[in-house]
Amino acid sequence: MVGTGRAGTAGYAAIRETHTSVVFFVGDQVHKMKKPLDLGFLDNRTRAARERACHREVDLNRRLAPDVYLGVADVHGPDGRVCEHLVEMRRLPDDRRLAALIQRGEDVGAAVEDVARQVAALHAVSPRDPAIDRCASTEFVTDLWWQSLDHLERLPVGVEAAAVLGRIRRVAGRYLAGRSVLFDERIAAGRAVDGHGDMLTDDIFCLDDGPRIIDCLEFDDELRYGDAALDLAFLAMDLERLGAVDAGRRLLRAYGEVSGDAPPASLVHHYIAYRALVRAKVTALRHDQGDAASREPAMRFLDQVERNLERARVRLVIVGGVTATGKSTLSRTIGGHLGATVLRSDVIRKELVGLAPTDRTGDGVDAGLYAPAHTDATYAEMLRRATSMLEGGVSVVLDATWLSESRRAAAREIAAAATADVVEIECRADRSVLLRRIRSRAEQGNDASDATPAVLDEQLRRREEWPTAVVFDTGDGTEPDTAGLEREFGLGPW
Repeated sequence: MVGTGRAGTAGYAAIRETHTSVVFFVGDQVHKMKKPLDLGFLDNRTRAARERACHREVDLNRRLAPDVYLGVADVHGPDGRVCEHLVEMRRLPDDRRLAALIQRGEDVGAAVEDVARQVAALHAVSPRDPAIDRCASTEFVTDLWWQSLDHLERLPVGVEAAAVLGRIRRVAGRYLAGRSVLFDERIAAGRAVDGHGDMLTDDIFCLDDGPRIIDCLEFDDELRYGDAALDLAFLAMDLERLGAVDAGRRLLRAYGEVSGDAPPASLVHHYIAYRALVRAKVTALRHDQGDAASREPAMRFLDQVERNLERARVRLVIVGGVTATGKSTLSRTIGGHLGATVLRSDVIRKELVGLAPTDRTGDGVDAGLYAPAHTDATYAEMLRRATSMLEGGVSVVLDATWLSESRRAAAREIAAAATADVVEIECRADRSVLLRRIRSRAEQGNDASDATPAVLDEQLRRREEWPTAVVFDTGDGTEPDTAGLEREFGLGPW
């Protein structure tokens, strides 16, 4: 970490200590000395190990900040022999840290977009290697979670934290259990990179000629390797921690525009949760080393883990009910809240035969497009598409009548196979309201539904009881507000 610059108020010299280094600030330069310690995840007890770590730090950080990392200095003792090594750096001004800008309330949008472009460029030239790919696999990411959780559980963080860690382990494991297809697809698409590995707002300096991103993770290549979204998630996590969620959105959007990478929101939030867990571990480690004030921030990081795991949940929402009950309107609202894809049976039914959604068929009950065989094909195609999306980490809203329990059971089965959470909704309204909506829809001619009053009566006759569904009365046309959506479906993505 680079400290206060000459333009700051700390004076000519200063010293700071991190959990792995001692940093000396003298004039326009920074001299960084590795501590001779073993933290389990790094072992710098020997001078040779510290020398290697210094050179590795310089080499890796020159990828993003070549003019900041000047080299490695050898320190000689009175006998002329080398006794220590220092990373030599250019000193940067504290007040230009991204964190400082955010805390002062400055607009950091343009700076964050510049950072996104620099990171995208780093990722674009990353070597493609099986060793890097392995670190983006489901198995490796799962092991990262368990290592951090195991470490935290060994620290004296209290009963309250122990309960939180148990919940985190359960929810994170559930997400990972159903996402092997997603992880494999991203590796195949070349999204596994040798990235920065530790990108925080305190280590990004917003200078007049562009940002400098420093202090990448150098002590373990495998902790720096992984999915590009995991690399970016560290900074997104830190922006959220500082209350700068809008800046986090701009970071992700700008990165996607440059890189062409559009990971599902669930994966981004899963990785943000993991990065918050890493910060919780580091902070709890300081608490274990005697810093009593570190316990509260460690707990705040665990809260952030839980919030983002909630946002990462992959959900299958089954929205049913007879015609004109407002299923499609509610489905669009839920889809917007969850960032989910909405699959509507009325649209898929016509797509299967090459018709536009608003084309009229004139087919009656059990005839033409509404014959049992075509209805079976429509539901099968809807579930096929939903399966692919759920496996890929995308939540799905299924908009259809779902009159029979056998069809609902089939939907539950695909959710279970993809380890997705299921929410079942049945829309209802008085028959008089439904008839009025059917007539209005027919007059306007801009909806995919071909339903008539006769269809409504047949659906009411065939409808099977749906005891597992939450009933939404849509008679007055009122849609659920944000609080209601969060109560029924949980937090949505940013």
